Amino acid sequence: VSELSTRDYLMRYDVEVSGFPSSHAGHLCLLKLKEDDYPGTTRLEEWPSWTLPVLQWGRDQGGVVGYSHSGWGLALPDIMPDGSRKFPGKDWGGAPQNWQGRAAATLPDYAMPRFDGIGANEYVVTTAHNVCDFISAVDTPAIWELNIWYHTLNCGMTTRISGETDFPCIYGDRVGLGRIYVQLDKDQELTYDTWIEGLRDGRSYCGDGLSHILDFKVDDVGVGQRTGDTPLSTLRLDAPKAVNVTFNAAALLEETPTELTESIRNKRLDEKPYWHLERCRQGATRNVPVEIIVNGEVVATKELVADGHVESMTFPVEISESSWVAVRILPSVHTNPVFVQIGDKPIRASRRSAEWCENAVKVCWEAKQNRIRPEERDAAKLAYDQAAAIYSKIREEAAKD
Repeated sequence: VSELSTRDYLMRYDVEVSGFPSSHAGHLCLLKLKEDDYPGTTRLEEWPSWTLPVLQWGRDQGGVVGYSHSGWGLALPDIMPDGSRKFPGKDWGGAPQNWQGRAAATLPDYAMPRFDGIGANEYVVTTAHNVCDFISAVDTPAIWELNIWYHTLNCGMTTRISGETDFPCIYGDRVGLGRIYVQLDKDQELTYDTWIEGLRDGRSYCGDGLSHILDFKVDDVGVGQRTGDTPLSTLRLDAPKAVNVTFNAAALLEETPTELTESIRNKRLDEKPYWHLERCRQGATRNVPVEIIVNGEVVATKELVADGHVESMTFPVEISESSWVAVRILPSVHTNPVFVQIGDKPIRASRRSAEWCENAVKVCWEAKQNRIRPEERDAAKLAYDQAAAIYSKIREEAAKD
């Protein structure tokens, strides 16, 4: 931890794997490392040329590891006036002048990205191998980031989400445009270890800092918390039943729309600022929609007046199968999930999501294989094939489309 740190503000230098041989498959965030030189190397050019071994090495030494600027390479095609899907041809978002397409806005989306960038591309492989703690969000288009995450959560994966700014490469305004808020106990000291453990465990939410979801629970299980001998963030039920989703919500908008706020709201979802509460404003009101998500689908919504007050909310939600539950104000804030397990059944929420993930592994391989060193390619191909087989098995186990 840097000497510039104070009691309330900590600064620490960790590693982003940017410009390394594996960067084509996704830039990595390697946090809480004890050793930052990959074994057997003396130059960064000697590091692995794909991400799984780097993540595994970071994990093995007690690190917390994941992907940066996750949306790059995971762009979704626009919806054209005739309902067809086409890419507008801009890797970093936006569209050419006079383009008639509309940016993807639905989650989950079953269109296939090209996996041709430096975001969480190989994540679809590494989460299946359980070596990825988190993917980062807020600094790339929300739908691109969240879509792959929703699909993998629907398959029973448990990778968490974090927030980042990527200052000064994506946003040069200031640090903290993209944020993660970690819940600590009242008597718990703010240290790097307590904060990073909360990130790893998903005891957190991420967003633009203009809206907040606090104390999120499903029945008596808080996000990132453990009850008895159950896994983190897991509520166990003997049979399907209604649960209570509870939390406190707050948000702050200008009282009435202005020229500046309207310029944000009217931008495409893949144009900066990607996450911003103004995009959530309902008409000319000061209201924003708070949504309960179960297995990627909105099951309940309540409007919140975004005047800065904190409002307690309770939603009864029917849980008919093992599920993941989250809360969002999209695209401004998103919680990590609470997992609800019925009996001994794992989450198998969507056959279509499993099929999407299986196909995504194959698309990712075609996009990345030529930049993986020949001497590493057999091991990489095996890991990709194993991931595809995992999703294929999940697809067979899923009861719903």
